Amino acid sequence: MSDTSAIETPSMTAGSHPWSRYVAMGDSFTEGIGDPEPSSPGGFRGWADRVAEELGRTQPGFAYANLAVRGRLLQQIVDQQLAPCLALKPDLVTLSAGGNDLLRRGGDPDVLAAKLDSVVQILTMGGATVVLFNGPDTGTSVLGRIRSKVAIYNENLRTVAARHDAVIADMWSLRQLSDPRMWDEDRLHFSPLGHHTIAAMVLDSLNVEHTLQPLQPKPFPPRSWREARSGDLVWARQYFVPWVLRRLRNQSSGDGITAKRPTPGPVFGPGVPLGSGEGPLGSAAGSRN
Repeated sequence: MSDTSAIETPSMTAGSHPWSRYVAMGDSFTEGIGDPEPSSPGGFRGWADRVAEELGRTQPGFAYANLAVRGRLLQQIVDQQLAPCLALKPDLVTLSAGGNDLLRRGGDPDVLAAKLDSVVQILTMGGATVVLFNGPDTGTSVLGRIRSKVAIYNENLRTVAARHDAVIADMWSLRQLSDPRMWDEDRLHFSPLGHHTIAAMVLDSLNVEHTLQPLQPKPFPPRSWREARSGDLVWARQYFVPWVLRRLRNQSSGDGITAKRPTPGPVFGPGVPLGSGEGPLGSAAGSRN
C-alpha cells in the first residue's frame, strides 16, 4: 500500500507533474467562498483555483473544472457532481465533502465515511489520483462543538484513503489555520490568506514544487474585552443568526447556485502567460492573442 500522505512522482523538471486534467468536487470550501475575486468565474478564487494555477504553470494543455457549490451535503455532491466529474475523465480529483453534514444534528461521521468510501472507489477505478480533505481542528473556533465528530471523521477518512490509495490533504495538522486571519469574517469560511495556505499544503501533499511562499502575517492585534464583545455581536447578527434561520427553514446558501467552472479549460492566473493553453475540451476557441 502506498503512502497516502504524498504522491511519489518521477524525477522531472522542478514544478512538473503527471496530471493534465483536474476536477474539483465539493461545497463552499472548494468553490472558494471567502476568497473573492471579481475576475474569476463565479466571483471567487479559492484554494482549488490557486492549485490549478500552479499545476497549469508547468503542464502544457492543462485543464481544470470546478463543480463545487456552496451549501451542498455529501449526498447532494454525489448526486450532482460525481457523474459530471466522471464524464470529464480527470486524472486528478479533489473531493472535500461531509463538513456541512457534520454541522447538522444527527450528522454521523461513520455513516458519512462509509458513503464516501464508495465514491472514492468509483473515482479511483478510472485511474485518477484522488485527494481527500480531513477537517481542520475546530477546537478554538465557533465550530468547537463539532470537534469530536470532525476528529472521528478524519480518522475514518484516513482508512478510506488507505483502502483506495488516495491522498490526504491534512488540514487538521495545518496549525497555521489557528491564526484568526486565516478565516473569513463570517468565521465559517477561509480568508484569501487561508485559501493560499491550504493551496500550498495541497501542492506539498502532491509533491509538486510551487511558487506559493508561506506568508508570515503580522501578529494579530490584541483587542479589549469590550471590542471583542462588540465584534461578536456584529458577527452573530450578520452571519450566525441567518445561518441558523436557513437551517430551521431547511434552506441552503447554495440554492440557485451552479458550478463556477463546469467544463475543463486552461487556467489563466499569476505566472501563466496569456495565450497559453487551449479552449475547453481541447478546442482552439479559448486561446488568446
